[in-house]
Amino acid sequence: MGAIMSCSKNSQFMGEAVSNEELEQVDCYVDLHLHLDGSLSVNMVKQLASEQGIDLPYSDAEIAHKLQVDDGCNDLNEYLTKFDFPNRFLQSEAGLSRTVELLGYELSEQGVMYAEVRFAPQKHCEQGLTQNLVVSAAISGAQKSPIPLTLILCCMRGDDNHAENVETVNVAAEFLGKGVGAVDLAGAEAIFSTANFRDIFALATEKGVPFTIHAGEACGPESVYKALEYGAKRIGHGVRSTEDARLMERLAKEGIVLECCPTSNLNTAIYDSLAEYPYRKFFDAGVKFTINTDNMSVSNTTIKREFIKLNEVFGITRAELKELLTNAINAAYVSEEMKKTMRGKLIN
Repeated sequence: MGAIMSCSKNSQFMGEAVSNEELEQVDCYVDLHLHLDGSLSVNMVKQLASEQGIDLPYSDAEIAHKLQVDDGCNDLNEYLTKFDFPNRFLQSEAGLSRTVELLGYELSEQGVMYAEVRFAPQKHCEQGLTQNLVVSAAISGAQKSPIPLTLILCCMRGDDNHAENVETVNVAAEFLGKGVGAVDLAGAEAIFSTANFRDIFALATEKGVPFTIHAGEACGPESVYKALEYGAKRIGHGVRSTEDARLMERLAKEGIVLECCPTSNLNTAIYDSLAEYPYRKFFDAGVKFTINTDNMSVSNTTIKREFIKLNEVFGITRAELKELLTNAINAAYVSEEMKKTMRGKLIN
């Protein structure tokens, strides 16, 4: 029999195997890799459109189609096109604040006790907002959430937005510890190499801003090596690290945490099936990793669904579930006091 573990007031986990029914009852999930603009539900879009006076001449099914990627998605670049539609609702302070607040409520209902919500402030300045106002609005929404949320500000891969990325780091430094926990680098990894953004992360390091970097998703181990060279302690996705044994050894030795998003990685055609996912490879190699949603709407998923899908293929044990949740808590951009509080919710 394994250790007794309880994430729910109404459920105790005993023994080794975790059932899908028990995973449904868990109420202490942690999602460290969740994009705001990729996680607007149909109901959220309808509510935001109504509140902002935006005409929405679509059925629920049509809205869902605009938000969700098709089964035949070819790669990350095609996946990223699904962000255009939801961003039209995220161009005002009221819209941004409301969206973060609504997302917090939806996450709470899904059994999430803490989440880190990331977005690129520069993407929400199309109607006159500054990045500072964008972030202030998002923080206002997070403060109304029923669960604690920390914001991660994404710099964007590109060749004509260097000034905007510098501004993002500076804004992150201004709001660090006041709702913002870190910066990130997101976007078309295969087109704009991680190697092109050295100065952005040198600036973040200079200003004392922690960072995670999307790497090892559309590109291979070389992207992860660059992220580590810059000083990243967390890697967004990082699943292609398995292609390099030396890199896997380094990740394990240095305790680098991977923010894995299984369904998203299937959507972007990194793997043909979940059976190919490196779940066991990471455990066997001693690599710390976490399970996350990436984009709840684009990938049509929830954190519970991610764990249940993995359970159906790999059979999650209680020890593994506790380790995955503990990894997420330990890697979170929050105080040690808050981490201690969250760890206390894992064990009865």
